Amino acid sequence: MNYDNLKKTDPLCYDLVLKEIERQETTLELIPSECIASLSTIEALWTPFTNKYSEWYARKRYYWWNEFVDEVEELAIKRAKIAFPWVAHVNVQPYSGSPANLAVYVATCKPGDTVVGQSLLDWWHLTHWWKASVTGSFFNSVQYHVKEDGYIDLEETAKIIREVKPKLVWIWASAYPREFPFEEIAKVADEVGAVVAADIAHISGLIISWIHPSPVPYVDIITTTTHKTLRWPRWGMIMVTEKWLKKDPELANKIDKAIFPWLQWWPHNHQTLSIAVALWEALKPEFIESNKQIVKNAKHLASKLMDKWFNVVSSWTDNHLMLLNVGKWRGVFMQEALDMAWITLNKNTIPKDPASAFYPSGVRLWTPIVTMRWMKEQEMDKIADWIKKVSDIVADFKHNDDKQERIKNLENFYTFIENNKDLLKIKEEVKELCLKFPIYK
Repeated sequence: MNYDNLKKTDPLCYDLVLKEIERQETTLELIPSECIASLSTIEALWTPFTNKYSEWYARKRYYWWNEFVDEVEELAIKRAKIAFPWVAHVNVQPYSGSPANLAVYVATCKPGDTVVGQSLLDWWHLTHWWKASVTGSFFNSVQYHVKEDGYIDLEETAKIIREVKPKLVWIWASAYPREFPFEEIAKVADEVGAVVAADIAHISGLIISWIHPSPVPYVDIITTTTHKTLRWPRWGMIMVTEKWLKKDPELANKIDKAIFPWLQWWPHNHQTLSIAVALWEALKPEFIESNKQIVKNAKHLASKLMDKWFNVVSSWTDNHLMLLNVGKWRGVFMQEALDMAWITLNKNTIPKDPASAFYPSGVRLWTPIVTMRWMKEQEMDKIADWIKKVSDIVADFKHNDDKQERIKNLENFYTFIENNKDLLKIKEEVKELCLKFPIYK
């Protein structure tokens, strides 16, 4: 990629760009929230569409000279409807997944209404009811959970929905390794007349590729980010299905009003263009084959980790990610030690975690980015070997219930890993592998 103008005008920022490129090229990124956006979509972000104000929606703009912006937005919507069959209405203006989710609350609920969703400690998200989010302040939230085996507790979920009769039911989780039970939860929500929303941020690319069942036949509203398995630049979308429009023909209009003017103002036209480009790419056979390989790699990696006696939550994965139970409080040790070896994943709670979200008992990892770099099963073998080696290196560090002892233990841990020769050796091996698989060929 060429950054000649940036190099001339701002050498400091140019240098930071080069450093970030080098970091991405030489590390294994396994955090389940990131992707590699295609060069075509990145080029779309550089276009002069960013110069134009385009208040409102296509063919309804307040400002003049938006005819080409209108065509871009209409094209993105048209392609979204092809990618997600049976979707009746699409809004491509949300700045990201968080405002998209908030718009659903605004369009369907009033302050104080009851909302049902999965518990944050069971891999939910801050934008769905947590007290640190505005949604946790404005709405009465009731949570369902996963069982110890890692599956959503459908019996508990059904009981909660029937008892509290919520206005809105969410189906989503950020570390769920199994197929989402859209049909089962939506069926119960329909009994009480609740709006059913599916946040498919993590699995939208798999749904487009027909690898994971689609929620479209069962739910009323779908939200998604665009920078996970979709491998697009960061953005958000909201889709309304035919199912709900038959019950409430005004829902699409309510969603649009929730985005503009209630929550946002000017659409970012260069982003809309990049989404239109990305949707076109997502309809090609290469995209589908790559997503199939993502799941193959995830299942292979999970298998290899189980062979090495790692406790994989739910004993398998149906999608692109997995969750490892590494022992009480040890998620921090694994995350930080692997980071020193240039393998990046994140600490995460496990079902019924005996520890806290800050010092959880698990780690979460996935395979999209390494697959987007054209790595396959044999590279998953190496990754599993490295994770095992790192686990063995920090095996002597244990949880301590005493706070002061815990602080001291952490200090000793960071001192131990900072210049650990075994971790540095793995780091060089990781770098050597990564340089064989450049992000952009």
